[in-house]
Order: sequence, then C-alpha cells, then structure tokens
Amino acid sequence: MRDKAPRLLYVVNIPRFFLSHRLPLALAARQAGFDVQVATADSDAAALQIIAEHGLPCHPIRLRQHGLNPLLELRTLLALRALYREIQPDLLHHVSIKPVIYGGIAARLSGCDKVVQAMSGLGYVFVDQSPKAKLLNKLCEPAFKLALAGEQTRTIFQNPDDRQRFVERGLAAHDKTLVIRGSGVDEDVFRPRDENQDDLPVVLFAGRLLMQKGIGDFVEMARRLRGKARFRVAGYEESSSPLNVSAAQLQGWEAEGLIEWLGARDDMPPVYAECNIVCLPSTYGEGVPKVLIEAASCARACVTTDTPGCREIVRDGVNGLLVPTHDIAALTQAVQHLIDNPAKRMKMGAAGRRIVLEGFTLRQVVNETLSLYKALLEGESP
Repeated sequence: MRDKAPRLLYVVNIPRFFLSHRLPLALAARQAGFDVQVATADSDAAALQIIAEHGLPCHPIRLRQHGLNPLLELRTLLALRALYREIQPDLLHHVSIKPVIYGGIAARLSGCDKVVQAMSGLGYVFVDQSPKAKLLNKLCEPAFKLALAGEQTRTIFQNPDDRQRFVERGLAAHDKTLVIRGSGVDEDVFRPRDENQDDLPVVLFAGRLLMQKGIGDFVEMARRLRGKARFRVAGYEESSSPLNVSAAQLQGWEAEGLIEWLGARDDMPPVYAECNIVCLPSTYGEGVPKVLIEAASCARACVTTDTPGCREIVRDGVNGLLVPTHDIAALTQAVQHLIDNPAKRMKMGAAGRRIVLEGFTLRQVVNETLSLYKALLEGESP
C-alpha cells in the first residue's frame, strides 16, 4: 500500500467489546501490513491489559457507553480530536454509536479524512419508544449527518434494514454505505457437535444481561415450561446501563428453580455443545447478534424475534423460529415445538451451519473489511 505501514486506529467504547467482536479483525489487519492501534474506554484494566498483551498500542480515553452529560460528552470529543492530532492515523475505524458520532466529528476537526463508521446495531436510541429515546433519536440526526458526511467516509451496517433506515432519513448517502453481516465467526472453533442427550433438553440464553435483550421474556417462558426442559443463562452485566439485570436477580431466578445461572463465560463452544436450543428474544436493535451466528455455526436451532438483525441470521422455519417481540405465548409455543421435535431441530441446526458458511464466517467479514480499507487508502470507490 505504502512504503511505511498505514496507521489504523480502532475506536471502540468498551474494551471487552473490542476483544469479543473486533480483535480478530485487528490482528488480521496487522498481518496485512497495518500499524494497528486501539482507543477505548479506560474503565476495564483487565481488558486493556489483554489488548496490550496482543501487541496493540492502546490509548485509554474517558468514554462512557451510557450517559449524556453535555460536559462529559464534549470532553470525550475533544480527547478524541487531540488523540487524532497526536498519532495522525491514516485510517480510522469507529465502532458503535458514540464512537461513530464523536469520532466522526473529531476526525473532521483534526483533518483525518479516511474514516470507516461501523454501526454494530441501532440499540436503545432507535428502537425504544419512550419519550426520552425519541428525543435522543431526534437530537442525534444532525450529529449523524455531520459524522457520516465525509467524502472518504464509509458506513458499515450489519443488516440491510438498518442501512435502509439511515438512507431514508437522509443520515447517510446510499453510495457511501455497505452491509457486512456481523462480526463473523471462526467456523473451526464454533463447530457442530452432537446434541446433549439428557432426559431434558437444554435451552440457552446467552448475551449481555439487558432487559431489551429479552432475558425477562426468557425467564417467563422458562416459568411456563418448567419441568419440560432445563433453562440456562450465560452472560455478563452491563452495570452502567439502566436496562441492566443484576447477577443478584439471576441468582434469585435460579433459587426459584427457573434457570441455571452460568455467569459470564468466555468459553462459549462447550456451552453451545451442552445445549439443544438457543433462545434470544431480543428487542434491542441488533446488528446481527453474535450469539445467534455462533449458535448457528454450532448447528443449534434458534428461537428469536422477527426483528432486523435477528432475522438476518435466523430464517423462520429453516434454521429456527421467529416470534413477535414481547409475545410470551408465541415464544413459549416456539420453544415447546422444538423441545418436542428433536429431528426438526437437528435439521434446522444443519441448515444454520450452511447459512453461516455461506455468509457469516470470520474470514468473509475480515476480507470484506480489509478490501474496504484498501479501497479508501488507494482512493477507490468501495
């Protein structure tokens, strides 16, 4: 590309999210010849240490995932502008809403013109119908227009529904957007294994412990199907979010005999191997949920909501079942159907594996993203 390695800076709001969703891409970019660095929140020393152990220079910044104190948010924007001026990246890759907005504006203020804006999902602001969320949605419009408007800025969406929403609202030009479906999965790590053969099948919820991820609906469904299956929950708290469900609450549900609480798990392949069905009744505004890609790659049938992102990986009646949001009766019926039909869920699992291999592997996501980087650096139109 150039005589010296082009400097690529990832800006991600949560260190843990970088490790789980972007580290393989960053390492692939380094192998492809980039000088890769990371800027992320200063709130998780253990995760920051792991990033450093991978040999990636890391720049902790005071970036909060939640909260909208104007002075604190302005401080974040100015900190990003100062960082960009200091390290002078050739290419910026911002991930999720706050880095996209603040990083995009900071890039324009500091003269960084080659920018990748990655919307990993639309989240609370675009999906929640509360007055606060609607107000934030409206306030975000001019900020998005400014952050996404650069001539050499390209915006990645994980599903076509999100892309269409931004284009129709005039937040991004269609010819400056593209769809790259999810974060990808290593199909050799997340591989099919024989189903659990215990007397009771296992239904798994995995992900962040947020009400909008559907944990409350999952537990209510487990209550209605008590005794017909074992219901497990693996996930981690997001204590800064007002939607957080505490570990204490999970322990309470476990004490009632409704679920088995596995805690936060970094070793997900054996967790999928020990389950029969994966259930994610999310209403969050997903990009493409990583848990559903991993479950499909492991040949597990899925039950999820008929929403953008979720329906991108789960096709109704093919590799799982889609239900309306907040419809406990439909959710219960769908899970009951798969509990009662092991041959069908195994057929769905095999179909899910094929869907992943056709369009959701880590190799495909990395290749598409590196092609975008190359095109921007060489002044082409990706």
